Amino acid sequence: MIKMADLTQIELQNLRHLIGAHETSYQKLNNYAQNCVDPQIKQLFTKSAQDALNTKQKLMTFLNN
Repeated sequence: MIKMADLTQIELQNLRHLIGAHETSYQKLNNYAQNCVDPQIKQLFTKSAQDALNTKQKLMTFLNN
């Protein structure tokens, strides 16, 4: 398993950027879902938001090792 100590500064910056991008995606998709009327599109946005959050959490595990 990769540990934070094994990451270069550039890799760490890239990881933080990816985490931030997934958080932004989660927030936007969640907002779209809350404001959506069509149930199928709402479900799509909700699932996409959850996927973004899950990916963010997986990426954050590299910072916690």
